[in-house]
Amino acid sequence: MNLWVGAATALLLGLVPCAVLAFRGDLIDALIGVVMGGVLVTLALMLLAEGFHRAPLFELPVVLAVLSFAGGLVFARNLERWL
Repeated sequence: MNLWVGAATALLLGLVPCAVLAFRGDLIDALIGVVMGGVLVTLALMLLAEGFHRAPLFELPVVLAVLSFAGGLVFARNLERWL
């Protein structure tokens, strides 16, 4: 295990508070938890791709970043109907 994989593991441990916010919080907290979880997973996937020296695996985090941003915007737009 090299430094990149260790850093990715540390980032994935940060998903626990995001999951607590997403499942236990109100709607605004759930949005924050989901968006922050997407950011952490994107960064962890980039670190894993670098750690395993696989250049083609960098495409997945880039696509995930775009889709996570778009999903957060859609969720926020639907959320304003209930607030």
